[in-house]
Amino acid sequence: MNSIANSIMEASSRSIEGGDDQSQRKFVMLNRIRSINSDALFSDGDQVFIQHRGEQYLLRRTRNGKLILTK
Repeated sequence: MNSIANSIMEASSRSIEGGDDQSQRKFVMLNRIRSINSDALFSDGDQVFIQHRGEQYLLRRTRNGKLILTK
């Protein structure tokens, strides 16, 4: 498993178990909608590939901190 997936899994475990300070959580459930801190996604750089319905997308973080999703 890659480090991004590990970061997300670790953050989700801490959030579910309540074993971490709430201000430092990277993954929380809000009304059954998952919220992931972008720092967890971009821990290894400014680009993340996302697989969705057989298609690959690229999520990039710009120098200005904006997110761009391209196919």
